[in-house]
Amino acid sequence: MDALKKREIQCIVDTTIKNFVEKFERRYMNEVGNPNGVINAKKNNCFTAELGQEFMFYSAFVRSFDSSFGKVLENLGNAIAQLSYEVRGEIDSFLLPQQSQHMDYIISEYEKHVDPEVSNYSDFTCMIPKDIRSYSKKHQTDNYFYNKEKKEHYIIELKAGGDLDNKKAKAEKIALLQEYFLLKNSLLNAPDDKVKIYFGTAYNMYGEGKPWKQERVKQFFAEEELLVGRNYWNFVCDDDEGFDIVFEQYRISADVINESLGRIKALYF
Repeated sequence: MDALKKREIQCIVDTTIKNFVEKFERRYMNEVGNPNGVINAKKNNCFTAELGQEFMFYSAFVRSFDSSFGKVLENLGNAIAQLSYEVRGEIDSFLLPQQSQHMDYIISEYEKHVDPEVSNYSDFTCMIPKDIRSYSKKHQTDNYFYNKEKKEHYIIELKAGGDLDNKKAKAEKIALLQEYFLLKNSLLNAPDDKVKIYFGTAYNMYGEGKPWKQERVKQFFAEEELLVGRNYWNFVCDDDEGFDIVFEQYRISADVINESLGRIKALYF
């Protein structure tokens, strides 16, 4: 990776974390006098309060932090991706009944534990009617990248940890298949363009560098459809050193989170 792009990634990581900290610290400051605020409401739980102030604070704070930090990581990935890709948001296209039927067939096969393959949907073709107005559909997507040089379109469904049960994994694959066909249909005048869909995780829940064993997800997603932890960050950075650069800077920038935690605790206790 060239030095300029590395500095740009480092700047994006640092700015994103500092903006996040500023917002959540302001929120907790504003809730100090609110008995229904996240921290104060936990104080009213006599069973939790009996375990001490430290436990009470973190039991309230961590849950709130986790729910918002996943979105921060997603926004961070999109911001970094803009250095290498066109980041797009809306797909304005159409979805045919034959395509919906084929999706249902694919999913039913996966439920029977037939191994998922990209060719299950990428090789599917059907006649396109002249009048597609009744099949028109707009879809807003959060992670849609386009590589102009390769003429490749990427749609990623990102989950922070990737810990999904079978029903959620199934729903995620259905949603991605719908987006795949919508986007594919919108590119009829660009036959050389390719569309790829991915399920991504911001970190490997089993530890970076270790095998990812989420069999409930693998029941519906082929290996080449997965971007787990390091592979996700390398992808959005479009560089094999992407994860290392992002996490190295995060380690530095994360100090502001710990400093903010100290200030928030001092406000409440």
